[in-house]
Amino acid sequence: MNTPTIYEFPLNERIRVFMRLEQLFEQLNHFMEGSTVPDHRAVISVLLDILMIFSRNDLKSELLKELDRHSKTLNLISSNQGVDTEKLDQILSNLTDISKKLYNTNGKIGVSIMESDLFQSISQRNSIPGGTCSFDLPAFHYWLEQDKESQQHDLAQWTKPLINIRAAIELILSFIRQSSLPTQQLANAGFFQLSLDKSQSFQLLRVSVDSSLPLFAEISGGKHRFTIRFMSPSSGSKRPRQIAEDVPFSLTSCIF
Repeated sequence: MNTPTIYEFPLNERIRVFMRLEQLFEQLNHFMEGSTVPDHRAVISVLLDILMIFSRNDLKSELLKELDRHSKTLNLISSNQGVDTEKLDQILSNLTDISKKLYNTNGKIGVSIMESDLFQSISQRNSIPGGTCSFDLPAFHYWLEQDKESQQHDLAQWTKPLINIRAAIELILSFIRQSSLPTQQLANAGFFQLSLDKSQSFQLLRVSVDSSLPLFAEISGGKHRFTIRFMSPSSGSKRPRQIAEDVPFSLTSCIF
């Protein structure tokens, strides 16, 4: 079997927001390593997307609740036979450390960045296609033309308030993804449906399929039941359609 392609589907709004931020943080890191004007434009655009999510969600509170939940769960299993206590103590220490850093963060995260006149002006024009041209935002054009060292300094200052948030999200999602073992399943004629145990708090679905197969997984559902349809990619004017063949795949229903 070739290297699999993994499709993930969050089963609640909290995890959905965390996963969106995770993707945006990965993009931010990628573009910050670049040195061209398009790279730096992309950095600012991604940073504005992150700040938009922050403005709509109380991320600090949500992350602290999730970190506390994981700490309680790990403490419950600490006395179980076969548990690597040294590794568990290190994980609990990491959880406590990041929780303290978040708790000690004053005010709403990201607010200080948006207080910048430059960011406010870019934010107002960013939703307009091509709205951040040099004739629209000469101050932004000036910043884009500065030397790399100066720009990197500014980017480091702007992204500093996000470091603890990113670390917490990475830690939480890592725990969730590793919380359950995968099971081998078969989608008859490209279709699979399963009801979830209502007594368990499922967080995330992970569907792993052979990347050599010409198909993609379309997942829908909620915390009690979900459906997977394996679809053929669109070609020309043809829309994607559910394939007729049986598809073997790996399913992980993450609980932690």
